[in-house]
Amino acid sequence: MFWTRLFSGIGLLVILAGLIYLGGDFLFAGTLLISLIGLFEFYRAIGIEKKYPGYVGYLTLIVYYLLLRFEVPFISIMLLWMTALFALLIHYVFTYPKVNIQEVALSFFGIFYVGVMLSHIYLLRMLPLGIYLVWIIFICSWGCDTCAYCAGRLFGKHKMSPVLSPNKTVEGAIGGLLGVFLITALFCFILKDTLGIHTTHIFGLSAVAAVAGFASMIGDLAASAIKRTYDIKDYGNLIPGHGGILDRFDSVIITAPIVYYLITIVLSGVEL
Repeated sequence: MFWTRLFSGIGLLVILAGLIYLGGDFLFAGTLLISLIGLFEFYRAIGIEKKYPGYVGYLTLIVYYLLLRFEVPFISIMLLWMTALFALLIHYVFTYPKVNIQEVALSFFGIFYVGVMLSHIYLLRMLPLGIYLVWIIFICSWGCDTCAYCAGRLFGKHKMSPVLSPNKTVEGAIGGLLGVFLITALFCFILKDTLGIHTTHIFGLSAVAAVAGFASMIGDLAASAIKRTYDIKDYGNLIPGHGGILDRFDSVIITAPIVYYLITIVLSGVEL
């Protein structure tokens, strides 16, 4: 299991690095595909992957990505959300009581939870300096998880969430946050001249990483809570040793938008 997990993880990282390096339509297509698979896994967990609310979700997600790709005005995206909600409510009203409100609500939630959140990987990469800054998302997500695991193994005593994840500890969480802060600081220091940033920016970006690192833990626990609610072990088996897309990107989902928006604030005076 260890070697399977290791090699599949390396393979995933290579594919991801390739997509980020290429950017543009390659990353657009890759992010859309990941989002669609993740949305399918989420809908499958709640039992609507092949029902009308699920189909509305898939179609809405595809249209949303196309709107991003062609940089349409924000009002068009708002109209899309209202149209999707209206389509779901029409189905709910005319099929009542066969369809419950939970399916409608979770269909709409899934679009945001998976698709919209993950789309910030593409949005950050498409900034002029995005080819470098986008990696902070994954440092905060997967780097925090690795640092937290190591710190927890060495110093962990107090359970952080004994019901959802008995192996996670407070000491591990602190180690994870310190780890991503230091890794991001080193990452930004090495690229300081390339990014055109100063020491204050490095500290700010490291602080962003720590905040996003904490959010990544919440994202991981939230995904675990959903799985326990619907009594499933993994969202899928697409990635050997890891599970499904949501099992691997559960923390990235929460981290991506936080990193995107906080970076634009911290680097507001820098040409991104």
